[in-house]
Amino acid sequence: MTATKPVALVTGASRGIGRRTALALAAAGHDVAFTARTVEEGAGRIPPRHGTAAAIPVPGSLATTRAEIEALGARALPVRMDLLDRASVRAAAQTVLDAWGRVDVLVNNAVAHIAGTHERFLDLDVRVAEQTVAGNYVNQIVLLQAVLPAMLDQGGGTIVNLCSGSATSDPPGPPGAGGWGVAYSASKAAFGRLAGAVNAEYRKRGVRAFNLDPGFVVTDAGAARGGLDALKEKGFEPTPEEAPAAAVVWLVTHPEAEQYLGRVIWTPKLVAGLSLLR
Repeated sequence: MTATKPVALVTGASRGIGRRTALALAAAGHDVAFTARTVEEGAGRIPPRHGTAAAIPVPGSLATTRAEIEALGARALPVRMDLLDRASVRAAAQTVLDAWGRVDVLVNNAVAHIAGTHERFLDLDVRVAEQTVAGNYVNQIVLLQAVLPAMLDQGGGTIVNLCSGSATSDPPGPPGAGGWGVAYSASKAAFGRLAGAVNAEYRKRGVRAFNLDPGFVVTDAGAARGGLDALKEKGFEPTPEEAPAAAVVWLVTHPEAEQYLGRVIWTPKLVAGLSLLR
């Protein structure tokens, strides 16, 4: 079945930035395929930032996002995907291509949720670091390798990678005291190199890739883990959850976005400068 609208694939869209982005793209005229681990409402769980405490319940699911997208008049294709399961990453891309025949927009928003990612340096289990790099970097390569050939065959496409300020800035304090864990930040630093590699090899063939830093967003998952109070105390201003979604829509729909290739785009500055939130 071939889509009549442009097709977007958004990862990690059961809640937070991914969900907002999926809805914003649907409102902007895209049919939206989207991935997450949580299939039904009430089943969502994430590990705590530190220690071995029980997993934390969080709202959101593929089912809920599907209903919200369809309420906007767009087609919705929910696909269960776990970034730590490489086979599911490949299968997710193939499911979308089999169902709709193309991917015009890929938004790499999902991150691997692993207990122990934000432990202090000497407490960090190296196996956790390896898993985090696999989910946030290596398996992102797998997804790109699965989608890129289709984009090239169709004559182009746009990729937006949700990167992180933790990849380029030193933490203002230790994990648990205003900072973040090196397992996470190092994996996101590696992830931040993918957009440039894609542009260097495939920009002349119509594929462009952006690095979008969403800012310090308090998502459902972040709120469940205690929010960003420690970061606020260090002078970091929170970004509204809908801001990265508005930035993604602008990047994939406006030709002026070309000027932002090759740099990390800071969402609060872009959104404020273009008055994207009204």
